[in-house]
Amino acid sequence: MAREERRFKIGYALLPKKENSFIRESLVSMAESRGIDVVKIVRERPLVDQGPFDCVLHKLYGEDWKSQLEEFRSKNPNAVIIDSPNAIERLHNRISMLQVVSELKIENQSETFGIPKQIVIYDQETLFDNQAWELLKFPVIAKPLVADGSAKSHKMVLVFNHDGLNKLKPPIVLQEFVNHGGVIFKVYVVGEYVKCVKRKSLPDVSEEKLKSVEGSLPFSQVSNLATHEKSEDKYYKMMHLEDAELPPLSFMTDIARGLGRAMKLNLFNFDVIRDTRFGNRYLIIDINYFPGYAKMPGYESVFTDFFCDIVNRKEREVVVEKDLVEECSQEKMAGTDEKQVLSCEEEARKMVTNSYCSDGEEEKSVQV
Repeated sequence: MAREERRFKIGYALLPKKENSFIRESLVSMAESRGIDVVKIVRERPLVDQGPFDCVLHKLYGEDWKSQLEEFRSKNPNAVIIDSPNAIERLHNRISMLQVVSELKIENQSETFGIPKQIVIYDQETLFDNQAWELLKFPVIAKPLVADGSAKSHKMVLVFNHDGLNKLKPPIVLQEFVNHGGVIFKVYVVGEYVKCVKRKSLPDVSEEKLKSVEGSLPFSQVSNLATHEKSEDKYYKMMHLEDAELPPLSFMTDIARGLGRAMKLNLFNFDVIRDTRFGNRYLIIDINYFPGYAKMPGYESVFTDFFCDIVNRKEREVVVEKDLVEECSQEKMAGTDEKQVLSCEEEARKMVTNSYCSDGEEEKSVQV
């Protein structure tokens, strides 16, 4: 009688809105066909009492949830948590979020990347301090400092001159607006998978237009600047979004993998614009954790592959660790190993890598 193949269990903990958009029947069915059961974690019950899970996929915040994850991990050391709450929290601040971009080193002869000039304003006094503005010029984008995914964190304003500062409420980040042809590139990352798509963005602001407008405008009204026509559709048709050239995928992939390693995150996307002043200069303006992947064509197969990569690699890792423990124990019993600093289990765990790979593919780096 053939041995029944082991099934793996992925537990997910998401807010209702996220669950409705991400956990679709198409994803659950595809995962099931590959030996993976996608199971809901009941938020009203302690996480440690549920499962067992081979992996926990989550997008919940707060000290209580963080404590639950820590307790679960201590009692289930072989389970993978996607992703670490401490790593995710870095993206909740728009300054620390983009700092990692400035520290990234990517060797490329053709294209360059960076972030727009920006400053953080913590109080009204600094907001109207001209010295604080020495690095920036109008127009600027005013963004809430906190980027926690709430509706408030998405309220952004384009400010054309000092008069437009009056309605702003610190703490905020002021980011210099860069003309980019009305096109934004969204780069989705799932482990080592990288997908770049283009979307319509804010229209360019000419010097003439800057002289003729005052104050500020919410993002929802900025499209009216582009043309006397009040139709956003007409403006974007005139722009020929479909003609906009995507950035080189190899370049975006290098940046994506560099960011993933630096941030220790697996699930994120970042927004990129192409500076119209320099055709090969790209600016990263935002990074989001666990974005709306359901908008990405074929997301079901991408995530099923990702789940398989995680659990298969972890399964092999456990086997290797057991072999190392056994070998180490035999050596110590034979008296051939004089080092008694670490236990065999600790030594084995240190030797086993935290990277994962799928069958038949080159090794991939999944952050845990």
